[in-house]
Amino acid sequence: MIELKNVTCRFGEAVAVDRINLTVETGEVCVLVGSSGCGKSTTLRMINRLLPHSAGEILVDGEDITAINPEQLRLNMGYVIQGTGLFPHWTVARNIAMVPQLLKWPREQIEERVHELLTLLELDPATHADKYPQQLSGGQAQRVGVARALAANPNILLMDEPFGALDAITRETLQLEMLRIQKEVRKTTVFVTHDIDEALKLATRIAVMDKGRIIQYDTPENILRRPASEFVENLVGKQDRGLKLISLRRVRDLMQPYPDPKPPEPGAEGLREDDSLRVALSVMLWQDCNRMPVFNASGDETGVISREQIMQEGG
Repeated sequence: MIELKNVTCRFGEAVAVDRINLTVETGEVCVLVGSSGCGKSTTLRMINRLLPHSAGEILVDGEDITAINPEQLRLNMGYVIQGTGLFPHWTVARNIAMVPQLLKWPREQIEERVHELLTLLELDPATHADKYPQQLSGGQAQRVGVARALAANPNILLMDEPFGALDAITRETLQLEMLRIQKEVRKTTVFVTHDIDEALKLATRIAVMDKGRIIQYDTPENILRRPASEFVENLVGKQDRGLKLISLRRVRDLMQPYPDPKPPEPGAEGLREDDSLRVALSVMLWQDCNRMPVFNASGDETGVISREQIMQEGG
């Protein structure tokens, strides 16, 4: 879907991005990660031509972006930034409807899409559609920003540190929302962050950048197991890579499933199938237990997982 070939970006004599090569397949989540000033956001903004590239080629769906009208290019790319960029004098519904209105969608179709997206982002349309951005919490406003980016059903989603200004709890909630939404809509996504844990959680593949260059481009597991340089090794952390590895796998991957789900007993506590093995191990250590029941999204008990399994097979 997206291909960068020997792409360079200069600002005067300064080189911000230096001869990078990057391929993002359809439906992948590519996360650009690295320290401030390494060229992450510059790379993202070259894809939708908010910044021009100085050399090389950028292809979207096989077509050179310099041959595409910039406005038309951006209409096919959702764009989410830190701080949302919502228009403060427009309602939530109007903010989300902006691109469909530019595309001259019928009014009924726009209203239906706004309702659909607010529901997808778990914002009650009846409660939130007519609010203004200043009436929302930071997390709610960021959800509206994501909804606006998805409004015209673009093929590509570009996200520039969208959760960077949020508190830790809200940030984690929205990361889980992104994973859930990605399962449903399967957008080709380029996501910028300086947080390696966020990258590991969200990415199909991670591009580690330093001083304008891509140092390693690989799956989260391969980056943890086989860092390409000392810089990458320091970025992912030397002491807790084992815990980060088990955070990549879900409880459902390792649990012993029952032949048939069964209703939970009243007050029963356990793990969810979508929980990471890291969460499962943490809960078991905290509660000092060796085995825990596992529940699906409907609340039915579907299996059991043991601490020994996680320790032996989790990594």
